Amino acid sequence: MTTLSILAVAARLILIDQPYVDSWSWRQSDVAAIARNFEKNGFHFAYPQIDWAGDAPGYVGTEFPILPFVAAICYKIVGVHDWIGRLQAVIFFAASLPFLFLLVRHIFGETAAIWATFFYSFAPLNVFTGRSFMPDVPSLSLALIGLYFFLRWIEDERATFLIGAAIMISLALLIKLPTVIIGVPLVFLVWQKWHWHFLRQSALRLFAAATILPSLAWYWHAHQIAERFYPHHLFGAGGIWIEDFQWYWKIVRLTATSSLTPILSILAVTGLFVAPRGKYSHLFHWWLAATILFIVVAGYGNRHPWYQLPLVPVAAAFAGVACTFIQSKISTVRAAGTTLIDSLPARQSFALPVSVARLPPALLSIFIASSFAVLAFLYVRPLYESSAAELRDAGLALQKTTARDSLIIAADSGDPTLFYYAERRGWHFLEKDGVYEGNPSDSQQIITDLESLRGRGATHLVFTNNTFWWLDYYPAFTRYLAEVATLVQATPRFRIYKLAAAAE
Repeated sequence: MTTLSILAVAARLILIDQPYVDSWSWRQSDVAAIARNFEKNGFHFAYPQIDWAGDAPGYVGTEFPILPFVAAICYKIVGVHDWIGRLQAVIFFAASLPFLFLLVRHIFGETAAIWATFFYSFAPLNVFTGRSFMPDVPSLSLALIGLYFFLRWIEDERATFLIGAAIMISLALLIKLPTVIIGVPLVFLVWQKWHWHFLRQSALRLFAAATILPSLAWYWHAHQIAERFYPHHLFGAGGIWIEDFQWYWKIVRLTATSSLTPILSILAVTGLFVAPRGKYSHLFHWWLAATILFIVVAGYGNRHPWYQLPLVPVAAAFAGVACTFIQSKISTVRAAGTTLIDSLPARQSFALPVSVARLPPALLSIFIASSFAVLAFLYVRPLYESSAAELRDAGLALQKTTARDSLIIAADSGDPTLFYYAERRGWHFLEKDGVYEGNPSDSQQIITDLESLRGRGATHLVFTNNTFWWLDYYPAFTRYLAEVATLVQATPRFRIYKLAAAAE
């Protein structure tokens, strides 16, 4: 386990200092901007700020911002570095490893637990999320720890385990509200022990209050912030939406391949049906059912692959069961074959060394582990590739060439990476109520939006190579731009225009 844990952490430390330009740049840049704004503008914990609200302060409703807040404290000590945010996810992941092992061992045995920890450690989705400046891995890790503590409390009713479970799960929900699906396996454990008599358990009522009330209070506050302040944005709002069959089929395909790998997916499905019966053996079945229901109900939100992260420990546990089942069947067959040989007459029999008898299961284990590792590497590698390098380059150029109070209009496809590296505020282009509205329908729409933002004090307009096509596709806008702006810097990756002041 120690070697496995070291390798798992080491995998996440690869490119730990990579700028936020990878496949999920926009989500990480938002969290990083909140962290830097804490550090720059005072540590006002209850008022997280983003950079894309233009001339407004940019207060938004978010998850409980403990991660950017801690990062901001670290910035005060060692300066602003992208690895600080990423390292938090690595630390939380590492903390979850022994608890996943203990949880699976308690339910399915040690062999299944070792396999489950291996699959959990190197599933592509978990590897990449586990080094991203996002709340998903910290929340899942806390939920896993809390679930194990709760199981221990169910068995011996020691108050320390219940307190630990309440703290861990309360923080998990605060950091990422969809983690509330962990409540389903918790209810399963409660039902296994007390059935309807759980209603008489005062400790459970205290536990429910301790885990739920802090989240209710915080998310009510976050909603109030979104209502009061421009751009009136609440992170995660709008994700609850049921989509059509093709939408979910795409999620299934991506999850079974690039998120988990086909090896893990096949083993998980196998383990789902061969899991041994036991007192708590259906815990992961109920967790799986809750996750699938969440994916269906929050269909639109699950366009982001990290929303399927709770599937990783569930799939890992079932895959561990499958590997144990396969190994036991092979060992039984080998033992039966050896018995048959030993029963033959002396001249027809021969002794099989123990090492030879064990060779096929060992080879199968090596094959499964190596095949999974190779596929995991192939699927996770593209996620590290840059998808926002031009936004970072443009942002760094703006940081060097513009005043700190400049307001930037960015044709950035809604990715705030440019604002983060520019350390400037501004607006996505096009925008509606501060939120990116998508590509324009015609030149007049662009001109109208640009004029509105110039009237609010915009000083610069930026295009990247992803939006250069606007200048060719909308000739009327291009002619208008020549009248109100001056090109001050052009590279193959970006173009920066200085805007003339709007007429009074």
